[in-house]
Amino acid sequence: MALAIMGSGGDAPGMNAAVKKFVDYCFEVGEEPWLIYDGLEGLIDDRMKKAQHSDVAGILHRGGCVIRSSRSERFYEYDYRKQAFENLQKHGIGGMVVLGGDGTFRGMDRFCHEFPINFVGIPTTIDNDIYGTDYCLGVDTALNTIREALDRIYDTASTFKRAFVVETMGRECGYLALISAISSGAEVCVIPEVEFNRPVVEARLRQEIAEGRNYILAIVAEGTKMTEKIAGWLEVEMGFETRVTVLGHVQRGGSPSSFDRMMAFEFVIEAIQYLLTGEASDKIVVWKGGGFSLLDIDTVVNNKYRLNPLHLSMLNLLD
Repeated sequence: MALAIMGSGGDAPGMNAAVKKFVDYCFEVGEEPWLIYDGLEGLIDDRMKKAQHSDVAGILHRGGCVIRSSRSERFYEYDYRKQAFENLQKHGIGGMVVLGGDGTFRGMDRFCHEFPINFVGIPTTIDNDIYGTDYCLGVDTALNTIREALDRIYDTASTFKRAFVVETMGRECGYLALISAISSGAEVCVIPEVEFNRPVVEARLRQEIAEGRNYILAIVAEGTKMTEKIAGWLEVEMGFETRVTVLGHVQRGGSPSSFDRMMAFEFVIEAIQYLLTGEASDKIVVWKGGGFSLLDIDTVVNNKYRLNPLHLSMLNLLD
């Protein structure tokens, strides 16, 4: 049967690796690969193409996504979802692999309840906020990008006796900020999941300053909306010349790490193999406890991702 792959929502490093493996593996198992361009918008507008090896040659190392992505307001309307389904039928596409995050999977959940769609999702978001999986495609590269930036900022902070406040992405999830703070040795970490205990942090910092500390690095998750507040506190109350760095979309780009590339390959193989079983799909491939499994899409979209308690306990050392 014909199988198609699509990206939707925000891009993440490793999407191109997944697209390449999808095409190569389809040919390996004797299936016909199709590429859906421009995400859900392309699904509606029939921007689909039967793939050849030449379409994915030389893309493995690239960031972004060669088949592009989109967010679609139109997909919220039934008539456009019906049009998307008819496009799939027209090309004889019997199964879809979708790279996306929470919003994408919610849209696909509705889609596959309305129409007989064989769908398997691969969690693809640097936010790492998908229920049921320890890892989402792209997060390793994003963490390495943040780590490199923080290492450089540390050099300047310690040289000029300054405080630096660095804002990370992640929407309402503090995963990037939490892991980056732990792995970089930051003095302050502010995430949406935990109330910032300023008196405790301030008391600890004042003691360390009295003992010779002359710089501070604070990591703030964008979802807290506290970046400027933390900077003002460090400047006015703690007496440090303070600089703010918003890393922004640089965290999404760049050549994917070896780990993200290998995981992209394995996610795709798991997805295609399941589609080929002919069983009812509507599943999400997840990585949990060091292995792959599949969860019903209803389970994924109707539950909230929680940060690892072990990682949160490490945060206690920062506050």
